[in-house]
Parts: sequence; structure tokens; C-alpha cells
Amino acid sequence: MPHHLSQLATNSTTIVHTVSEYLYQTLVFLQQQHPGGLKLRYREMPWPQARYRSTLLQKLHQGLSPAQNRQVLFNKVQGYLKTLFTPEFLTSSEYTLLLTKFEQLIYSDSTFIPNPGQIDPLQTPPIYLNGGLHSPPGIGIILLDVENIQLDQKAEKFLGEICSYPIQIRVAFANWRSMGKRDLEFHTRGYQLIHVPPGKDSADLKMATVGSSIFVYYPTAKEVFVCSSDKALIHLCNTLQSHGLTVYQVTKKQSNIDVFNSNTGEMKQFSLLDPPIIPPVDQLIKQLQSLILEEQKRIKNPWVKISRVALLYKEKYRLSLSTVVSTHFSDYKASDIFSKNPKYFAVHQPSEKSSTYVTLFSTTNNSSQALIITPSNLNLPTIQSLADLETALVTVIQDLLAESSENCVSLSVLGSYFNRQYGQAITQVIKQFLPGGKLTKFIEVCHSFQLEKNGTGWNVCLNHSSEV
Repeated sequence: MPHHLSQLATNSTTIVHTVSEYLYQTLVFLQQQHPGGLKLRYREMPWPQARYRSTLLQKLHQGLSPAQNRQVLFNKVQGYLKTLFTPEFLTSSEYTLLLTKFEQLIYSDSTFIPNPGQIDPLQTPPIYLNGGLHSPPGIGIILLDVENIQLDQKAEKFLGEICSYPIQIRVAFANWRSMGKRDLEFHTRGYQLIHVPPGKDSADLKMATVGSSIFVYYPTAKEVFVCSSDKALIHLCNTLQSHGLTVYQVTKKQSNIDVFNSNTGEMKQFSLLDPPIIPPVDQLIKQLQSLILEEQKRIKNPWVKISRVALLYKEKYRLSLSTVVSTHFSDYKASDIFSKNPKYFAVHQPSEKSSTYVTLFSTTNNSSQALIITPSNLNLPTIQSLADLETALVTVIQDLLAESSENCVSLSVLGSYFNRQYGQAITQVIKQFLPGGKLTKFIEVCHSFQLEKNGTGWNVCLNHSSEV
């Protein structure tokens, strides 16, 4: 219930009458059922008699009517309660729940119709709204161990979306002396605060004590969220469930809140972290280039496993690479973002059973991201023979080495770059002149190249005598 200083409406007299009647009924009930909750001077007075009832209601009206807003009215009610009740009762969970009842009456413009018979003020009273009898709907309740779970407003909203009934009662348990200003925060959010002394499981034990009879205090309660990761509270959950309530066990695991429905066995999860933003494709490409470049420097190898890149991406951006890729391209796998962008990446898989590797076309030691090579020969020569192909490959390798400190080019990078320039796979060109031919075999028979084995494949180097 918000504690704003809203002005009392034109029916302020009705609200004062409602609160006065309810306070009187509370006094009568406690005298008959729990006399120890009243101070000694009020314990023996014949409150049920009409004369005493009239006198008390008149004094309450006189004391409460000058209140200019609801907060002042609520504070005055608390003052009367402190006058009537013992200090022990004022620190009890029953008193905390009683305050919630007065808040409902004061802030909801409801009218309490006194019962001619004995009532329990901790039960929900008959309430008339706009002249008609209103049967209170089912309500949801949150029992929160603040020392165990930090339930912010977003998480609470998530619980409200799960709950079939409006969450109207919120009770938070903690050693508030050790919680800084958190008590003010939760009080502002409408929580009833129950203080527990320092000690292991103090909040859980108090929650179990209060929660085990919540169905008595609030007979319209239908659903209860038991918010604590302590497994000892399973007994509380079982007790509430045995009385027909739907119980949700709310626990925290790392940055997630898990909500388990004890009735259905359904589990729902809420992340306490802000949802990550899916980057556009061009930004994704730059992010991947930067990650690959950093990993190349770390491992001192131009080839990086795609699985490693995906892991680095998730660690840095808290996003699965496959999630980002599939958001933009529903039919893509994570690895497709590399293979389908040969302008930026070269992909290599030594064998069907080996890992797939990725590299950038060119990097420099002083660059923070990949440099994309621009072909020096804009007018590409026509390839009409294997000799033309050898000449074209010499030019391609020279382009790739122009801005690199390396002396050789990976066979996979050579194939990818050739494909980007000529628009077809190099193996297809070879097979036009040499059926069944392979790139490695072709490189081996050419005088312009030297073929060297590396850890994950082959490198191609130019002979010093090679000229374009």
C-alpha cells in the first residue's frame, strides 16, 4: 500500500467512522480472546456495554477527525493502538498484520460494517463499496526473507504476473538494524516489516512462525510466495499447501530468481540482470573481429577455434552467439556468420572430425580491429589455363602479404580471398583444366610456391623469384 500523503476525500467522516468501528471491534475481541494483549487498565473494562462503546467511539471520532490526510490518520491510529496494547503485543507479528488491516481501510475508501456478534479483527471484515456488499476476492501474499533474497520491484512485478490473484499483502523479515536504509525502501513499497534479532536462520524461523498461520489471518489468501533459499522452509510450504493454498517457492541462484509452483511442479525463471541488447549485424561483425584479434594476439596464432570465439562472445556480452545470429537470420547457425561473410572472415576445417577455425584476412600489430584487404588489381585477368591460374594466385598472395608481417598465407585464407575476387571456388577453376585436381596438388607442382605444413593445415609461401 503506497504511503503517500493523499488528501482525505469528501467522505472523510465515513473513513474515520470505519476506522473507529474497526478499532473498537479489535479491542473487544482481544479482551475476550487474548486479554494479555491489552494494558492492565483497559483489560477489565466492560467494553461490550453500549455506554462504553459509545464513549470510546466518540473519543476516537474526536481524535481522528482533525487528520488532514491519510498518512496523518494512520499515524493517529497507531498512537491509539500503542496506548491500548502492551509492548509485547506491539512487537508481535499479529500486530503487524493488524496494521495492514487498518491500512486497507484507510487507503481503499472502504466501509467496515460492524458485526453484531463477536468478530476476529484479524479476519477480513465485511466491506461495502459504493453502497453494495463487496465479497473480498482471493489475494496473493509475499513472505520475503530479505537477508536471503533481494527482491527488487522488477522481480516483484514478475511474481505478480505469475500470480492469479492480486498481491495485496507483503511481509518482509530481516534484522533491519543491519540492513542500512533498506527498511525505508521496503516500507515505501508497501511491505510490513518484521524485525528479527541477529543469528543464523532467525529470519527463516520467524517467517515459518508467522507464515504457518497466514491462512488464519487472511482467509481470502489463495496464493503465497515463500521467498527464501533455505530448504528448511519446505515444512512451511507443505503446511500452507495442506490448507488449500497455492504455494510458490522462490529461490535465488546466481543472477536468477527461480519460482517453483508446488502444486503443478512448474518452474519459471526471472533474471535479475537487465536483458542484453541484440546488436545489429554490422556491430556484431565488428565485435567478432575485435574478439578474434585479441585472441590471436594471446595465442600467437592467426587461427582461432570458432567454438572459442563463441565462448568469448558470451563471456563479454552475456549473450549466446547463436541467439544473436538466429535473431537476424532464422536459418543460420552460429558458425554461418563467419562462413557467409568471406569479406571479413576466412574459415578452415582441416578434416570432417576436427574443429572449425576462423581468421581475419589481415591484421597489424597497431590496429585495434581487423583490416580488410582491398585488391590491388581492379581489372582481373582472365584465367584460361593453369599458367594463368598460377599467375593469378601469385597476385592474390602478394595482396594478402602487402599489409602483413607474415611471409606465408594460409591455404584456407588464399581460397577464401580468391573466391571473393573471382566469384568462384579455386577448386572449381582447377577442375576446369585438371579434372579431379586438388589445390594442394596444384600448389606443389607450381614453381612460384612453396607449401608448408602448419598445426592446423597448410601455408603457401612465394618463391623469391616469383613475379607478377
